[in-house]
Amino acid sequence: MKTIGMIGGMSWESTHFYYKWMNEYVAAKLGGFNSIEAILYSVNFARIMDHVDRGDWVKVGQIIAELAQTVEKGGAKALILTSNAIHMIAEEVEAAIQIPLIHIADPTGGAIRHAGMKKIGLLGTKITMEKPFYQERLKKKFGIDSIVPDQAERDQIHRIIFEELVLGKVMESSRKKFLHVMEGLFQKGAEGIILGCTEFNLLIQQKDTKIHLFDTTTLHAKAAADFALNDRNAV
Repeated sequence: MKTIGMIGGMSWESTHFYYKWMNEYVAAKLGGFNSIEAILYSVNFARIMDHVDRGDWVKVGQIIAELAQTVEKGGAKALILTSNAIHMIAEEVEAAIQIPLIHIADPTGGAIRHAGMKKIGLLGTKITMEKPFYQERLKKKFGIDSIVPDQAERDQIHRIIFEELVLGKVMESSRKKFLHVMEGLFQKGAEGIILGCTEFNLLIQQKDTKIHLFDTTTLHAKAAADFALNDRNAV
């Protein structure tokens, strides 16, 4: 089994899901006492957010690239970043290491394409929804068009993430708002919805809606576990 390197803590609320689900996936595949081989560097989220709030993505890229090198030196054979928004500096990280980076948008795009969908709703932080890095990758690699909510709804989703979910708070009122935003995207032609924040599974799950959801956390964790098991279908 190959060792997976993880840079987590952004936030730790979602990072523990990665570890849990990768272990469950490996156990289901191999049985017995089998579990994932992984190296986790859990960064202090406040240290990252200080630079994000100032818009200093160069510094964010430098920090994450250095952590990626540390994980690689520890023996990791592939790397995952357990946050959608942090993939804005994915290219800087890739340039700093020799091992592959399993990009979170790739297993997501693959799942959407497998479902036969061409137009998808994208929810996440304002960085994920408003910066081009995510939507352009889906379009260029998978031929998928993305739509996002209007400005007021983007602000609302962003607030729910940073004032509630990353702090482990789950509120029914926020779930209702979230479902309303998803329904709006569906009415605008979205065939499904990307849960493009790794904390979203705290708030919303497939059982809550008839709209097809693509949970980036579970898809990314599965892709990493597939790589560890040397599955030829791994992204």
